[in-house]
Parts: sequence; C-alpha cells; structure tokens
Amino acid sequence: MSSKAPGAASGAASGSGPVGVAVVGAGVISAEYLRTLSGFPDIRVVAVADLDVTRAAAVARTHGIPVSGDPAVVLALPEVELVVNLTVPAAHAQVATAALRAGKHVYGEKPIALAPAEAEKLLAEASERGLLVGNAPDTFLGAGLQSALRAVAAGHIGAPVAATTVTQGLGPEAWHPDPAFFYQPGAGPLFDLGPYYLTSLVALFGGVSQVAATAARARVERTVGSGPKAGQTFPVDVPTHVTALVEFASGVRADSTFSFDSALPRIRFEITGTEGTLAVPDPNTFAGPLKLLPSGASEWRELPVRGRTDGRGLGVVDMARALRCGGAHRASGALALHVLQAMTAVAHSSERSEFVPLTTQIVPPRPLPEGWDPKEATLG
Repeated sequence: MSSKAPGAASGAASGSGPVGVAVVGAGVISAEYLRTLSGFPDIRVVAVADLDVTRAAAVARTHGIPVSGDPAVVLALPEVELVVNLTVPAAHAQVATAALRAGKHVYGEKPIALAPAEAEKLLAEASERGLLVGNAPDTFLGAGLQSALRAVAAGHIGAPVAATTVTQGLGPEAWHPDPAFFYQPGAGPLFDLGPYYLTSLVALFGGVSQVAATAARARVERTVGSGPKAGQTFPVDVPTHVTALVEFASGVRADSTFSFDSALPRIRFEITGTEGTLAVPDPNTFAGPLKLLPSGASEWRELPVRGRTDGRGLGVVDMARALRCGGAHRASGALALHVLQAMTAVAHSSERSEFVPLTTQIVPPRPLPEGWDPKEATLG
C-alpha cells in the first residue's frame, strides 16, 4: 500500500457567497452544530433531514431553518452544496456516499466509517467526483489544542518524548436518552472517545506507526438511565475498557486509556518532553486550561490560551472556506481515515495480543493562524 493516506484534502476554489449546508441527522448532537453553524457568515444552513421527518421539522423550526424532510428530499435540493452528516456511526458511510452521488461535499461525525476499507472507498469516490470529505472531531481546531500545538512548537517542553491520555467514566447511558448505539460496532469508548485523543495526538506528533492494546467488557448489557426509555436494557457488543500503546512515526509514544467502566470520572492529557511537561485541555472541548511544569519546577503555571471556543462546526467553516478559496481543509477525510486505521489497529491488537503496524502515513494538518476568526466573513 501507499506510504501516504489516501483522500487528499484539497481542492480548487468554486462558487461564491455563503456555502449552502444541509444537516442530515436531527439527533442530540445536531443542536450544538446548528447553534454554532448559524453564527458563521460563510455558511447558510438551508435544510435539516432525518428519517423521522417529524423530528427534522421540529429541529428546523427551533433553529429557523426553512426546509426539512427525509434525506432523499434534502439531498435533491440544488442550494445544498455541503452535507453535515450527523447520523449514527453505522449509517455514516451510507449517508456520505448518497450525498456524494447527489453531487454534495460531505462533513461527517466520527468515525468516518465502521472500517478503513469502507472509508477508503468513500474517499476514492469523492476524489473521482471532485468533491471534498471532512470529518469530526474538529475540537483540535479550538483554542485549547491549538495553543498546545503552539506551546510544543515553541519548545516549552523541549523535544516531546511521550504522552499519557486517560478518559474514563461510567458511560453515556446515564444522560443520553437512547444510548444503545454507543455500545455497538463503531462506538464504545475507543471509537466514540478515541477520535478526540488520537486526532489531537496526530496533530501534535504526526502519523501513527504501530500500536499495541488490551481490552475488556465489564458487562454484557446496560440500562438506560434517563428519558422515555429509562429502565430498558440493551446489549453491549463492544469492549468497554481499552488500554493502548501508540507509537508515532516521529518517535513519540503515548499510552492511552478509554473506558466506560470507571466509577471515578477522569480526564488526563499530558505531554512529557526533555525540558518539562504540558497538561493539555480535554480534547473533547475547545477551551483551556493549558498548564506547564518546567523541569526542576515544583508548581504548574498556566499558559495563555488563544483561539476559538465556538463549539462543533469549526471544521465545517474551515472546509467551506477551502471550497470557496481553494487549498486544504484541516479536519479532513484523510485525517479521519488515518485515525480510523489507528483505532482499528488498536482493536485488532487487543484481540491478537501483538503489535499491529499501520501501513499508511499522513502529514498532520497545519495549525490555524492565531487570529483565525470563523465569524469574520471571507467569502463575500
């Protein structure tokens, strides 16, 4: 296979004015996307789609969006240029493919697909059609992670040596009204939370070269804790506690834990370097704090955090600007594919008890300019 990940994240400029966007999938996460996207002048949300057309209509009314309906109706709209795919993981590739075949660019929620081969096929079709694919997470474009990138580049910790990340808790069934999909293939703590950490690590250190991992499943079924389905049980079909060793082509190593089995909620992201340690913000958020402990010091000190904290959708506006102005967007399909390949390798390693190499590599996305502002119109 090629030593470079497929799915080049660049294109020629096209069109003018705000990019017409349709959101497909009117579930819980759509509210955050629609809240932030409505504040970006380079984007105009024109439609909401869902298999449940009543839910799509309710979401459209709430956010003042003129059109709603089922996905086929919305994909046929000529004013839709870019589809934001917020469906459940099992539907990501299917919906994205339908959007591409309707002539639309696609930005999707994570993971990009359930398997790397499915994602590679998706990116190949997009390339053949001259269309772009972007993918969450875009949290690494927020102020916290961008400031961490700048701190590492500035040499605040010397040369990076290793990273430690931990995200653990009891799982989303306590707060999500319909959480069963979190425990199906394409989710679980590795595929649901892993993209935030692995995408940030790739942005910091470059592509993953090999991984090793162990995994366990504490319970075979769980219970919905809130909403109309409270008290209902559902099966657990994926590991719910995963520990991985990740080696990057740059030579940096990371040890990472992803768990839905811990009664003690914990989030930790630290980078150790030859001259100090950096405490990085939660990569599932867009803000700080960012802390530095220089070698020999006894107390942490906060570093300045500068950038955007708008919320989910920064990757969409960055992609919209690439469509109008040309060039590469940062939360790209190629990046999402590499992260999916890394997570799949982690899953395979946990089953085989061996190191699993990655056969493709990727150039990490370039940092945002420090003064980048998605609320300042650039498209005219």
